[in-house]
Amino acid sequence: MAPPPQFFTPPAVGRVYFADNLEVLQSLPAESVDLIYIDPPFNTGRVQKRIQIKARRSTDGDRIGFQNQRYKSEVISRQAFIDWFDDYLGFLEPRLREAYRVLAPHGSLYFHIDYREVHYCKLLLDDIFGREAFLNEIIWAYDYGGRPRNRWAPKHDNILLYAKVPGKHIFNIEAIERIPYLAPGLVGPEKAARGKLPTDVWWHTIVPTNSREKTGYPTQKPLGILRRIIQASSRPGALVLDFFAGSGTTGMAAHALGRRFILVDNNPQALEVMAQRFASIVGVEWMGFDPGLYQKGTSPSQNAISLREGSQSA
Repeated sequence: MAPPPQFFTPPAVGRVYFADNLEVLQSLPAESVDLIYIDPPFNTGRVQKRIQIKARRSTDGDRIGFQNQRYKSEVISRQAFIDWFDDYLGFLEPRLREAYRVLAPHGSLYFHIDYREVHYCKLLLDDIFGREAFLNEIIWAYDYGGRPRNRWAPKHDNILLYAKVPGKHIFNIEAIERIPYLAPGLVGPEKAARGKLPTDVWWHTIVPTNSREKTGYPTQKPLGILRRIIQASSRPGALVLDFFAGSGTTGMAAHALGRRFILVDNNPQALEVMAQRFASIVGVEWMGFDPGLYQKGTSPSQNAISLREGSQSA
């Protein structure tokens, strides 16, 4: 059972819960969080999975590569989660109502989804936050993957932005990283050197396969997307919440920008990935999970504070 909100102590650095996110949300005090970003399951109707393979030279290899060299492939990790719901909005609604309750008056919610459910989710969020609290629909556009032959290829995600109290919300326009002009010769050298502010259409690649940022988690989002959100809608020292944490990108971006974070996920594979990503961050608190089992050459005492291990349900 979740502890009553009055016993809540915010993390000094970050806190990761291996738990049902609704229970954790119910344990947080009202108006205690400065910014919420969530990337819930998209209700795609399939299992989201990613398999990582390592290839090595072998005379009996199952693959042929450069200069006809044979390679043998070895599966080094498999990560997956089921992404379908009989009642998707019924699953989201109590969690979003709790999100509204815990958000501070100056806070904002970024809700990351795609074309399948975005219109239904907006109606639900309008009901919870009020239509006047809707600020933006951000389009994250990318160019990756196949193209169907019977319709336009879907190459974007939708991020709905709501303010808890419109007009009181934080928006640090000067802190946002600027982007290059598409036609710098038309604006002059001074403007071209300074760059321009992004609009509500964000062109940003997915996490590249060969990137150091890549964790192998099936639905990992780019650090660049989270950096822009956190820079714009929170101040240094703020508390950022992501209760569908996945690979922990929100926590990585928040820490790099001098914010504190709370992350929640009930997929043990997500916690394993986060344990490896956060191995070098001192002071992360782990609730119901021992990160030392997945951090090579380290122990929980070196890089994390393990609290109430085994007391949270997955």
